[in-house]
Amino acid sequence: MNLLDTDIILEMLRERRHEVGAISIITLIEILRGLEARKRAKVKELLEESFNVQGLDNEIIEAYCDLYRKLREEGISIPDADLLIVATAISRNTTLKTGDEHFERLRELGLKLPGAPRSNSGR
Repeated sequence: MNLLDTDIILEMLRERRHEVGAISIITLIEILRGLEARKRAKVKELLEESFNVQGLDNEIIEAYCDLYRKLREEGISIPDADLLIVATAISRNTTLKTGDEHFERLRELGLKLPGAPRSNSGR
C-alpha cells in the first residue's frame, strides 16, 4: 500500500476519484487547515474512513530526526511537514506517491518513490 502525499489527495478530491492507500497525520492536517471550520469534521471523518491514517510514533520521530540531521549537514532545507511525511514512508517501508519533485533527492536516504529515479543531469 502506498503512502499518498497531500498533493495526491487534493488531486483525487478535485477529480472525484479514489485510490487505496495510507496518509500521514500531517497530510490530514494539511488538508483540514485549508477548510472552513464548518466543513472540517465531515471531511476529517471521510478521510479517516477512506485512508489508513498513520499517526506519529517513536519510529517516525527517529526517522525524522535522522533525515533532518543528514539534510542539515548537506545544507538542504525541506519543510518539517514534508520531512514528517517522508519519515512516515521510510519508517513504514512503503512507497510515497507524490507529485512533488523535491522528494526525488531523498531516494538516496531511503525514500521509495514510484518509477525509476530521475536523472540529475542538467541540474
